[in-house]
Amino acid sequence: MPEYDREQTRSKENQVAPSLARHGGLSYLEIPAVDAKQSATFYEQVLGWKIQRSEPDNPRFEDATGHLIGRWITCRAISREPGLLPYIYVDRIDEAVGRVVKNGGEVVKAIYAEGNLWVATVRDPAGNMIGLWQVRPR
Repeated sequence: MPEYDREQTRSKENQVAPSLARHGGLSYLEIPAVDAKQSATFYEQVLGWKIQRSEPDNPRFEDATGHLIGRWITCRAISREPGLLPYIYVDRIDEAVGRVVKNGGEVVKAIYAEGNLWVATVRDPAGNMIGLWQVRPR
């Protein structure tokens, strides 16, 4: 896993932050992209991820929880038909889905009920499919 250089993800002893080093926890992703800058903006605007742009052609991210970091890469195949389909929790799924197209993505399956959840599937600007979900208010 490449190093992530945000100071807040490292302790003073140059160790990995406890929020990332959780046994069994997903903590790092490399997301395939055609244009890393466009993909970074999409995830920033749709999901509220914090983007580090210190290397303009190599943006890195931290999710809103601080439990997931990563970067966009242009050397891997896009996941248009995923084997692994990540679902990302959002607070207001209707607003998040509304921002998808405005930021270069595509809605694959509009918001639908699944048990006590609202769920949707979308593609990011590169074409990777991701799911979004939210608990349905009572």
